Amino acid sequence: MLYTILCYHEEDVVWSWSEEQEAAVMARLAEVQAPLIASGKMGPSLRLLPTTTATTLRKTKDAPLVIDGPFAETKEQLLGFYVVDVADLEEALAIARQLAGANPGGAYELRPVALYNADARADPAP
Repeated sequence: MLYTILCYHEEDVVWSWSEEQEAAVMARLAEVQAPLIASGKMGPSLRLLPTTTATTLRKTKDAPLVIDGPFAETKEQLLGFYVVDVADLEEALAIARQLAGANPGGAYELRPVALYNADARADPAP
């Protein structure tokens, strides 16, 4: 079963890390990811750029409205996500616990997902 693990954190905190802090967190996350990759359970993981780079299109009664920034102002922002192929929620929670241990201070939301459209590009990027 596919689950997405949505990673939330305070954007100002994460983007203010020194190069050394960033490297240390990424190394700890790589330790969590390595066995998932080896077992074939790790799908794509993506890191979102800061909300200052976001653009939101919002449907209104008239025409769609395009605004700078995220959809909602919140203390913690969605900073990225993982897709994992696991047996059940308990296995997804075990992975989220490991991620939280490697990158404390955030929140992890888990949701089962269904494949809507596979990557339709002829030669998808690795």
